[in-house]
Amino acid sequence: MSALGLALAAAAAAAADAETIAATVCVACHGRDGNSAVPVFPNIAGLQEGYIIKQLREFMNGQRKSDVMAPIVAKLKPEDLAPLAAHFSSQRPKPGVVHDASLADEGRKFYADGNEVTGVPACVGCHQSGASGYSIYPRLAGQHPEYLLRQLQNFASGDRSNDVGRYMRVIAKRMTEREMRAVAEYIGSLGADAPQTEAETW
Repeated sequence: MSALGLALAAAAAAAADAETIAATVCVACHGRDGNSAVPVFPNIAGLQEGYIIKQLREFMNGQRKSDVMAPIVAKLKPEDLAPLAAHFSSQRPKPGVVHDASLADEGRKFYADGNEVTGVPACVGCHQSGASGYSIYPRLAGQHPEYLLRQLQNFASGDRSNDVGRYMRVIAKRMTEREMRAVAEYIGSLGADAPQTEAETW
């Protein structure tokens, strides 16, 4: 078999392994296709490959803490990360759901404008229109509001500290609980048709 043939065979085997891991390990929390049915676990369908790899890598090295993820990633090999990320990145996210239209409208304004008084920049500047994400900034559209709120709270308290340049920790610390809830509700209401922008692996 040629070198190209061997490479293609290896890639196909890695993809098959990733699908097996997704179906047997990841499925309980994230769903086989990355669309979680449980709000405390994030939807990961459609996330940028580089972002997924970064989070898995940082769960593995302890930079991102999680009592749930720690024993899961301990079973993975470094070479599993890229195929697994490719699998979930290629899955189609389900549309978001509006639970509280009034709160979502508050969140829409905050997402677009931020809070100039308290020094919170507009979310759209990094996460883009429709929360589609860009480069190192993850796609958020349709994410569970409960999960988003918890991550904002964790950034604010410092319990989550794997953001580049402390950027999210600084921003979240300046946000009120109401602002967190509102922007989480808005982002969670967005549809699945937000275009995906590939992230860098960093």
